Amino acid sequence: QVQLVESGGGLVQAGGSLRLSCAASGRIFRIDTMGWYRQAPGKQRELVASITTGGNIAYADTVKGRFTMSRDNVKNTVYLQMNSLKPDDTAVYFCNADIRPVVLSGSFNYWGLGTRVTVSS
Repeated sequence: QVQLVESGGGLVQAGGSLRLSCAASGRIFRIDTMGWYRQAPGKQRELVASITTGGNIAYADTVKGRFTMSRDNVKNTVYLQMNSLKPDDTAVYFCNADIRPVVLSGSFNYWGLGTRVTVSS
């Protein structure tokens, strides 16, 4: 089965940096759009950034200029470089992807289990 596994979360002081990774595994034909979402306690899950197969990237206004998303199509991995972190960035960050499995026809949406990011002041 196709799986998404996030890594790289942790505790960091305000102004610091973290780099999140999301690795897709399984028999994958192609990964289409991938996205990073985050959810803080008591808040709705929100889109942080997304990237298409062609490399077009969109960022939420709250992270624009501080976060950078990239993908490695060979490794089926997407990254989120987070700089100048703020306490408001504290959340569980989830990886999301539209993936075309080898076994199944069509594109399906997958979620990782999330990685926690805590930014202290």
